[in-house]
Amino acid sequence: QVQLAESGGGLVQPGGSLRLSCAASGRPFSRNAMGWFRQAPGKEREFVAAISWTKTTLYTDSVTGRFTISRDNAKNTVYLQMNSLKPEDTAKYYCAAKRGFTASPGKNDYDYWGQGTQVTVSS
Repeated sequence: QVQLAESGGGLVQPGGSLRLSCAASGRPFSRNAMGWFRQAPGKEREFVAAISWTKTTLYTDSVTGRFTISRDNAKNTVYLQMNSLKPEDTAKYYCAAKRGFTASPGKNDYDYWGQGTQVTVSS
């Protein structure tokens, strides 16, 4: 069983930056694809970014060029660096892990989920 714990959320002004972390425990996850999703109030959970075990990355269009997903397999940790944040990025951000190797955008592809961390972008 894999446990995922997100951290790094908070309140930031538009144009600011945050770095989210997701620490995995319970088993080695170096060969698992990992993803970040977000959910705003009243909306469906949506894909943000994913990274394969070979560090191939995938992003949704609205964050391309602003967000960067990375992983440190030695630390069992995945990161989401978020720059040039906008009010529409406000949401609860969730880390997810797949049993499979390839990055993908479908939330139903992921087997394990964290509890989420809140990101609020507001002046």
